[in-house]
Amino acid sequence: MVGRVRDELKANGLADNTYIVFSSDNGFHMGEHRLRPGKQTAYDTDIRVPLVVAGPGVAAGKKITQPAANVDLSPTFQDLAGVKPSATADGSSLVPLLHGEQVTDWRQAVLIEHHHPASKKDDPDAAPDSSGNPPSYEAIRTPDALWVEYADGEREYYDTKNDPDELHNRASSLSKGQQAALHKTLTDLQQCEGSEACAKAGR
Repeated sequence: MVGRVRDELKANGLADNTYIVFSSDNGFHMGEHRLRPGKQTAYDTDIRVPLVVAGPGVAAGKKITQPAANVDLSPTFQDLAGVKPSATADGSSLVPLLHGEQVTDWRQAVLIEHHHPASKKDDPDAAPDSSGNPPSYEAIRTPDALWVEYADGEREYYDTKNDPDELHNRASSLSKGQQAALHKTLTDLQQCEGSEACAKAGR
């Protein structure tokens, strides 16, 4: 489908100034962590989504490993349109990464939040009780770790480099200093306002 759209753009002379961005809604767990189908955990099954970009200056087949989040999309679209992204947006433009520039100070952590909904009985989007809908939490995902702070006081930490399926909670093995540093980064990301402050918080 995307190929046909690109062929049509090329046929009409629009390919050289058109970007195609393909993404998705949240992910979905289907039995992982012994959970019935659902989508509101902080695990990679639920938070990772595709983000594929094609267009002028974007190298074909290149994978960008820097953490990106949905808050980056608006600044990115503004930048691609030749408009200076608003400083009040919490995200950062992905254009330098898309165009192959060396960005040495890119964020290392993104914020993940889940506020347990008080769903009505007739809410068609309400998650079934068996779907593993967790309590409210705040979390950060870095290139090689996941840290989760639940409202009930529980904590989770996964070394995603060595434990990519997030099966072994290592929170209890972290020192108080490590836990404090993770909590500070999480809090800074929660409280930041604007692209500059949030980029700094994520570093």
